[in-house]
Amino acid sequence: MTLAARLRNRLAATADMVVPFDGDRDMVDARSYVDAAVLIAVTERAEPGLILTLRPETMRRHAGQVAFPGGRVDPQDSDAVAAALREAYEEVALVPTDVEIIGTLRPYRTGTEYEIVPVLGVIAPDLPLIPHDAEVAAVFEVPLAFVLDPANRVERRAIWNGAERRYLEIIWGERRIWGATAAMLANLAARLA
Repeated sequence: MTLAARLRNRLAATADMVVPFDGDRDMVDARSYVDAAVLIAVTERAEPGLILTLRPETMRRHAGQVAFPGGRVDPQDSDAVAAALREAYEEVALVPTDVEIIGTLRPYRTGTEYEIVPVLGVIAPDLPLIPHDAEVAAVFEVPLAFVLDPANRVERRAIWNGAERRYLEIIWGERRIWGATAAMLANLAARLA
């Protein structure tokens, strides 16, 4: 059975599962959320990988953070899947036809007023991904098993906007994966466990 088929079967089997990290649903009025989508691109390898990006320090929002390729759902996007594919193409030159879409995960709401739909897809290994200078400082692949392993996640707390908030952090080499990206990975891990 292919990786795509295994992932598709597992997501179908856990479709009604309550995920451990539901985002900051209590922080902002639901009417103020901006629709967004990210692509969780898994590489088809004996040991699958996951494509992540490092945002440039010059970005106005989320500077220097590790993230999935993605962004706002634009009016021309037919849905979250189309938005995730468009953004991945714009950010790292991932051709949409090179992605086998598995499905979408429960939307994740952020305290910065985004409702993000994670789109899970499988890609061939070693595609020529090229970071867009203005949006991506680096594109890299991490072992999927590492980022999904609960032993590699640490829960942290911080004061943000006057309230204590919890967040997850995953350290892989010199990369710090945290916040919404780490939470979406924890939710994916729960669905695939």
